[in-house]
Amino acid sequence: MIRIMFVCHGNICRSPMAEFVMKKIVAENGLADEFRINSSATSTEEIGNGIHRGTKAKLTEMNIPFTSHHAVQITKSEYEEYDYIVAMDSMNLRNLQRIVGFDSEKKIHRLLDFTNYPRDVADPWYTGNFDVTYTDIENGCNALFKYILSHDFKQN
Repeated sequence: MIRIMFVCHGNICRSPMAEFVMKKIVAENGLADEFRINSSATSTEEIGNGIHRGTKAKLTEMNIPFTSHHAVQITKSEYEEYDYIVAMDSMNLRNLQRIVGFDSEKKIHRLLDFTNYPRDVADPWYTGNFDVTYTDIENGCNALFKYILSHDFKQN
């Protein structure tokens, strides 16, 4: 089983969007049972809050199913539980390293580093633009999925 944790600042916009986009990708490829996909925050600011209405609207518009979700903060122990810990931007990459410590197993990545255009995923909390964020996340999740299939996914 491949275990992926998507991480952003508050766990209400980008990381839950990535979680549900990736769940749809693996389901469409008949591999939902082979993946465990979650999301979390590096901060405590939004703990317990639901998905941002802009993220819900964009997921609905794109026919991406989502379930009830409440923001949680990643913990140091989750480093051992996941194969990929995927940050949305450089700030959260640094915050992740403070939370989990040294990335000895090279599990921590930035989402768009899997694409041909590595950069941060813009935070729609500040930009208000959920369309651009969705496009980046969709591209990043597709690239991550292809990476996993070609590097370490073993079908039974």
